[in-house]
Amino acid sequence: MERATLADFLRRRRAALRPEDVGLSAGVRRRTVGLRREEVAALAVMSTDYYTRLEQRRGPQPSEQMLASLARALRLTTDERDYLFRLAGHGAPTPAVAATHIAPTLLRVLDRLDDSPALILTDLGETLVQNGMAAALFGDATELTGPARSAVYRWFTRPEERLIYPAEDRARQGRALVAGLRAAHGPAGAGSRADELVRLLHRESEEFTEVWERHEVARRFEDHKTLIHPRLGPIEVDCQALFTEDRSQVLLVLTAAPRSESFEKLRLLSVLGTERFPDGQMISSGTARPADPALR
Repeated sequence: MERATLADFLRRRRAALRPEDVGLSAGVRRRTVGLRREEVAALAVMSTDYYTRLEQRRGPQPSEQMLASLARALRLTTDERDYLFRLAGHGAPTPAVAATHIAPTLLRVLDRLDDSPALILTDLGETLVQNGMAAALFGDATELTGPARSAVYRWFTRPEERLIYPAEDRARQGRALVAGLRAAHGPAGAGSRADELVRLLHRESEEFTEVWERHEVARRFEDHKTLIHPRLGPIEVDCQALFTEDRSQVLLVLTAAPRSESFEKLRLLSVLGTERFPDGQMISSGTARPADPALR
């Protein structure tokens, strides 16, 4: 572990970022050049003391998971991420760890989206990060582990995952998920994470095997869809996708037609994350009010 070089690299990368680069407010009295240490620590989900010790050349060797979090917080490129791992005494990230590194280009766009549900997914349907509105709509999928991180796996092994779609749209959505997995599986080949997921699904779901044998290959099926929220009811959305160059990750942004009922329902999502409603109560979009930025 090259403590001095690691500390210098972290300091320089922190100084190169501005709050607006990571979706933070600069505030009116800011004397720090770049991000504060506590801001980097919060973005990386670690204690400020731990991060400070790394910059002061006295911290313990970070784990791969900790380094992956730091790489995301500091918006490192793939080359910079690998350099960080080597400085900390690790080899190149394992495929599982490398797959969780979010493309900085997508993350910069997501950081600026606070009025529409948005999330970044891998080509296996794993949610890497999502904004508050996406969490209010889909639930928090970033804390899931193992195969359950994949939306494809959950779709064919957890029936409750389908409730967000109308019954008449579920077959089409299942086919779309499998077609996307096949598109990812082809280039990855045998022994890849995609291949492991396909093998696991073959063992656990006859329905998956039936759909897989259709040999449909597509990154996207539908750009317009209806989602069902347990409190707001049906919401019609248009889904825009921004892929990385290698198509291994995608930023999805959901919007609704201006002044439509679904548009008003989306505005309520920023409130639903902080307010409680009686079980089973359906919220009328007529009660929508402008989203308070403090609730985002």
